[in-house]
Amino acid sequence: MRLTSIAAGAALPAIFLASVMHGQRTNRSPAASGSAAAPSIAVVNARVWTGDARRPWADALAVAGERLAVVGTSAEVRKLARPETRIIDAAGMMVVPGFIDSHVHFVAGGFGLASVQLRDAKTPAEFIRRIAHYTATQAPGAWITEGNWDHEQWGGELPRRDWIDSVTPNNPVWINRLDGHMSLANSAALRAAGVGSDAGDVPGGTIVRATDGAPTGIFKDNAQSLVERAVPEPTPQQVDGAVDAAMSYVAGNGVTSVHNMGTWADVAAFERARRGGRLRTRIYAAVPLASWEQLRDTVNARGRGDAWLHIGGLKGFVDGSLGSHTAAMLAPFTDAPNDTGLFVNTPEHLYAWTSGADKARLHVIVHAIGDRAIRAQLDVFARVAGEDGARDRRFRIEHLQHIAPADIPRVAQLGVIASMQPYHAIDDGRWAEKVIGHERAKTTYAFRSLLDAGVRLAFGSDWFVAPATPLEGIYAAVTRRTLDDRNPTGWIPEQKITVEEALRAYTRDAAYAEFAEAEKGVLVKGMLADFVIIDRDLTTIAPETIRDARIVMTVVGGRVAFERRNAAGK
Repeated sequence: MRLTSIAAGAALPAIFLASVMHGQRTNRSPAASGSAAAPSIAVVNARVWTGDARRPWADALAVAGERLAVVGTSAEVRKLARPETRIIDAAGMMVVPGFIDSHVHFVAGGFGLASVQLRDAKTPAEFIRRIAHYTATQAPGAWITEGNWDHEQWGGELPRRDWIDSVTPNNPVWINRLDGHMSLANSAALRAAGVGSDAGDVPGGTIVRATDGAPTGIFKDNAQSLVERAVPEPTPQQVDGAVDAAMSYVAGNGVTSVHNMGTWADVAAFERARRGGRLRTRIYAAVPLASWEQLRDTVNARGRGDAWLHIGGLKGFVDGSLGSHTAAMLAPFTDAPNDTGLFVNTPEHLYAWTSGADKARLHVIVHAIGDRAIRAQLDVFARVAGEDGARDRRFRIEHLQHIAPADIPRVAQLGVIASMQPYHAIDDGRWAEKVIGHERAKTTYAFRSLLDAGVRLAFGSDWFVAPATPLEGIYAAVTRRTLDDRNPTGWIPEQKITVEEALRAYTRDAAYAEFAEAEKGVLVKGMLADFVIIDRDLTTIAPETIRDARIVMTVVGGRVAFERRNAAGK
């Protein structure tokens, strides 16, 4: 296949308002929008998985402008081609709708690409060595952040500031665990933040202390704010660089749209990219749930945006994470019999914010990991829906990791979307049973049970927490083989799903989860020309080889955002 890239900063095509934004349709019907213009790109001899139940498969497609002009046979597409049309002979490779990552932390992920890499550090010595090496490349006084360490790699002992103080004497260090729910500060960071042995406890958080009461350097959930407030804010130029890096990274993994769980500062960065013609990833930008009044006023004044950048979503938190022992559980952790986790926000606050946001017709998206947290948020959703009446609100629970079996039917009855990250299943599955036991693990990342109950799944990565690699996510959902390869037939194998079910969760149903299913998520004439070419047909290969597949090309709005050099074909 002959592939030629476009410049990373090239201007993007004109924007068309998204057809479905929280129930508000435009006057234009995508299905009626065939363009008479000559196709700019034509893909032939492909295995095109359309995602459309009426015609699941085709073998070619053509792009005119930023939309699909034809999805059909190679003969149909070749008839439309003109001398200026780029014809791509896929030679049997697979084409799917552009992957939609339903849960990312885009700016933090972009920053993390350039920071110290600790995710796969397998021993405390390796952890220390990598921090020392990276710190040596930084100017004295510069903060060392991100990191994404995982103490389960070396058996579960939490790192301490005394591990790294000697190799970071001149640089404050504030590095997070890969789930973002706890972080490690060195002594320089504690001094900069003014945190000493007399630091008081923080509601919804934990300061891990040594026997003498002094902080070990580990701060969990809300307690992280004690150090976070001292970290210098990045400059707009640094943030813009992180956004650009993030867009390149996700395009290389076949991701054409993301749902960003972030801040108002993130929205400002995305708007700068949009104005500057740099936006190459479609973004649904959620802001904190507690700021629902600001979002209501912003939407009323400016609208919800367009197919490249739109707002309307609000992200809240019930609890923390399993790996940090801050997930709110109905029964104590198996390895900590006096601990049931914590709520980072009270049920009263969650109800008030959800109720206000729902009355303003905003989209409520809430993180709940433990079974107690999930039940509490389902109670909030049921109460608010009962008070405000039936309508298409598409409440979401993010992660929904450790659900009590009795609550699975409630998710379906309430129409709650399960926004889940399958890579977590093969990551956490290495150690989760020592924390919650086998019985509770049976409905951990319960993809099969949720689908069978009629729940709609929207898949994502939680990047920076996990890599934004949909092919690995599909592999995880289909095989459930843990990263340590100790579960060759799958961890909790009864929760496996099929390749096509996983593809729908990354495409059609992920578009539904942002009220954008009339514009993207399937390959049908008139829809946005967001698609991905994969070097093999995921539906016919051995499931355990899915993770070996490679993205060959990513197209967003009819423009090539990524292409692999020296790909097969001509």
